[in-house]
Amino acid sequence: MQRHQILILASLALIALLALSGAHPYDRATWLLEVFPVLIALPILWATYRQFPLTTLVYSCIFVHALVLIIGGTYTYARVPLGFELAELLNLSRNPYDKIGHFFQGFVPALVAREILIRGHYVRGRNMLIFIVICVVLAISASYELIEWGVAIAIGQGADEFLGTQGYLWDTQSDMFFALIGAITALVLFSRLHDRQIEREESNNKD
Repeated sequence: MQRHQILILASLALIALLALSGAHPYDRATWLLEVFPVLIALPILWATYRQFPLTTLVYSCIFVHALVLIIGGTYTYARVPLGFELAELLNLSRNPYDKIGHFFQGFVPALVAREILIRGHYVRGRNMLIFIVICVVLAISASYELIEWGVAIAIGQGADEFLGTQGYLWDTQSDMFFALIGAITALVLFSRLHDRQIEREESNNKD
């Protein structure tokens, strides 16, 4: 099976999961806010596929991140069953699923930014590449926290499900910290594999 066929199946799977999760979410407004990035990303990815197809690694990570967002939207982050199991296993006082979401909020954008910067020849030098990627991730994370703040101001008490703070005073700071951890993890574990796939992708585009 060719890659574009796999991507079509993955897209259809995400659309089906979105429809399923949206049928009876815990909170409709929260569901829409949480899955909105998926609704935006899918059309963009297909619109840019011919001119700028991403590596298989990045597409796979985007798919996993979309699943994390859909699950969080279905239950709300504070009520995801997996989070309760982790809390019990790790003896935590709060559901940690939102931290998984913010970890991926750093992990996946780090690889996306890295690929765009490398293939566009926007950055020279590995150290500068790492620095810029981490800056991009932190900017995205901070922007998301500002969006959450704006939503909280706009809808008041109803924003609690979307924010998912669970009474934690330093939730905003810890969210950004987990995004940073995600970015560093992606760079440390997957840079070499990513480089090989980028070389292969560029070679295929030349052909």
